[in-house]
Order: sequence, then structure tokens, then C-alpha cells
Amino acid sequence: MARIVSLGSALQDVYLIDHDDLVATKIGDNAIFGKVLVGSKVDIDRLSYEVGGGGINSAITFSRHGHEAIFMGNVARDPAGAAIIRTLDREGVDTSYINYLERKTTGTSVILLDTQSGERTILTCRGASEQFGNFSEDDLDLTQPDWLYVTTLRGDMDTLKRFFKKAHEIGAKVMFNPGVRELENARELVGLLKYVSILNVNKSEASKIVPGVMLSELVYRLNNYVDTVIITDGSMGGIASNGAEVYRFGIYEDRKVKDATGAGDAFGSGFLAHLADGKSFRSSLIFASANSTAVVSKIGANRGILTGDEPLHPMPIQKL
Repeated sequence: MARIVSLGSALQDVYLIDHDDLVATKIGDNAIFGKVLVGSKVDIDRLSYEVGGGGINSAITFSRHGHEAIFMGNVARDPAGAAIIRTLDREGVDTSYINYLERKTTGTSVILLDTQSGERTILTCRGASEQFGNFSEDDLDLTQPDWLYVTTLRGDMDTLKRFFKKAHEIGAKVMFNPGVRELENARELVGLLKYVSILNVNKSEASKIVPGVMLSELVYRLNNYVDTVIITDGSMGGIASNGAEVYRFGIYEDRKVKDATGAGDAFGSGFLAHLADGKSFRSSLIFASANSTAVVSKIGANRGILTGDEPLHPMPIQKL
């Protein structure tokens, strides 16, 4: 068992679920929810209240896997914040390092879900999860984690640097899944990679950090900065290298997607949860893919998260 701190966002996700009005309509390379007209009233089949956010989703993965999971994030003293705390308490996640922000609301997403394709449009008010500068890296001295798992901090490069440096000082390893705002500061991001043990990005994100088109060249170039690199490529699977082993992998199962929300979080945190349990690099990639598949098979960003005790079947994975 490892002690893992998840630093990231906490959101309440409110799903609007409908079988015919929220249907994606293709327009060129894009799609819109074509039956929702301005000024109209639309009857929705049902609502589903969930919790999500990169910090929440990863902490639940670690806890279900049997690790000591600690969540660091911001909420407000409102019903959405209370729902998040209840969920984390039920999942066995340590919530003692959560900060309550005054004059803010807990981050909330309204998700328009196309039940036919599993695709969605997300309307987000980040509220308390808009900022992270109020967190002190000295909290890592108190938690003494084996791993620090970080998702997007909305481009707060100063907080990222403070936490990454502190993790390095106390001997904790860092796994990082940057977001859009961090990738907009690619030069600063590259400077932080010296503190990172595992970098998890998709193909488009990787190409914003280093030049390249092919997965093989992207992973090779990123390996110059980070020991272990995982690059996902949607339905095409992905590639991963830890410097000694390189694997090209496909998807775990071609299963109907009910809701794509949280798929990336499930993959990244699933990989670390398995690896921190002493499993092999290859086995951890398989579990990560299985975890992601399980999550997209249910509505909600973390309802389908696995425990690590489930029997896994073979999947396309090749050592290069």
C-alpha cells in the first residue's frame, strides 16, 4: 500500500440526460446538440447528480485500489461541497486537507449527455476550483506521501513548481497529467518536468510540449525529460515508455460508451494505482486501460472505477 496525495479540482457534475433532444448532429468535422433551440423549453428524461474533477476521480481510484488516498482541493460550504465530502468519506479518502473558500461556490458542471454516443458537452463554473494558490506545499511535510498525483491546476505554474519541488525534497515521486492551461505555458511546463517521474498526456497534448507527429517520436523526445511517459490516442490506444521498456497498446474492450467523462483520469490514476501496488509496467498499462473502459461504461466520472481485484482479460499490447 502506498500513500498518494491527489491535488486537483473538485466538482459536482449535474447530468441532463435525454434520449432524443440531446442528440449530437454532425456539422462538418464538428457536432452540436441540434434539437435544442434558443428560446425553447426542453423536457429532460432525467437528472443524475455525481461528483467529479481530476483530483476527486484519481483519489477515488487510489482508495478503491487499497492505497491511502489524500485529496487536496478547494470546495465551498454549500450543498455541492457537502455532496463531495460525503462521497469522499464513503470512499475512504482523507479529506482533512480540503480547503473551504469563502465567497465562492463549489465548482459545478452541467453535462449535456448524448445517450446514443456517450459524447457530451460540459458547461462548467469552476468556482472554488478556479484557484490553487491558497495551498501550502508544506502540507506535504505533514502527509509524507510516496506519490503526488497532479491534474490541471488551471495554469497555476507557481503552485505546481512549489509542490513539485517540495515533493522532490521529501523523496515523493510525481505523476503529472497537465491540462490546457499548463500546455499554454509549454516553456515553463518543460522546466517542471525535471521533477516529474511519470507524465501522462494525449497525443495532441504531447505535440504541444515537443515537436513530432508519430507516437514513437513523441514518446522518445519526452523521454529526454521524464523517465516514464504515457501518450494516449483515443480509440487507437497509445504508447508508453519507462526508458527500459516501450509498449504500443490498443483499447481494452470495444464496449459501448455511455459517458466519456473521466476516461483520462481513470487511465492515469489506474496506471499509478497498479504500479504503486508493485505491479509491472506492462500490467499497469493493462489495468489503466481496463479502468478507463469500466468508467466510460457508466454515467458519472468515477462510478465504474475498478478495485484492482477484478480478473482482467488480455488486450492488444506489444513490446517494441
